[in-house]
Amino acid sequence: MLSMTKPKKFEKVLGFLKRDQKVFLVGCGTCTTIQHTGGKTEVLAMKTKLEEAGKQVTGWMVIPTACDPLAEDALAQKATEVEACDAILAMPCSFGVQTVALYTKKPVYPALNTMFIGKEQSPGQFAEVCMQCGGCIIANTAAICPIVRCAKSLFNGPCGGSVGGKCEVDPNTPCGWQQIIDRLTAQGRLDQLEEIMKLKDWNHSLWGGPRQITLEY
Repeated sequence: MLSMTKPKKFEKVLGFLKRDQKVFLVGCGTCTTIQHTGGKTEVLAMKTKLEEAGKQVTGWMVIPTACDPLAEDALAQKATEVEACDAILAMPCSFGVQTVALYTKKPVYPALNTMFIGKEQSPGQFAEVCMQCGGCIIANTAAICPIVRCAKSLFNGPCGGSVGGKCEVDPNTPCGWQQIIDRLTAQGRLDQLEEIMKLKDWNHSLWGGPRQITLEY
């Protein structure tokens, strides 16, 4: 499972840095390295682009897992270069960006857009599998989430517009409900779909934020 990311347009990044001349770069050795959006190669490429745009890069690093508290130690190891910068340009997912920002007084800007939590289906091909809505319904749908696997996020069966097992919204995308029905049929449990699932309370208990959980030990 990875936090899926895409690079922001470089002009957008320069806009973030319009008040800042000296920049420190942070990449991530996990998700964005695997996706080639924020690993060592991409960090060095960003360094070159910033320098060509007239910025000074005081230093850079790739934190093994930027969304982990070890980001604090990593920044401490580069304290001189971080202190010399006006701002940090971070190339992990948004969680990593927020984690880096916890451990520095410098402004931290994201170089990437975080898209979704995805699973690799084939080499280099990732599909969204969970949006962390807080009200999991996959017990009834053969462990396939219709909220993300159906283009219309339908709860109670397919729309009827799919053709050949492909979604009518995007013919290159498998119909999520076709996959659910095929798996339940193979398991002899198609009758599970007879239970009508209630609409989600998106505005309150499930989707209002910031959400919090307190663990009881």
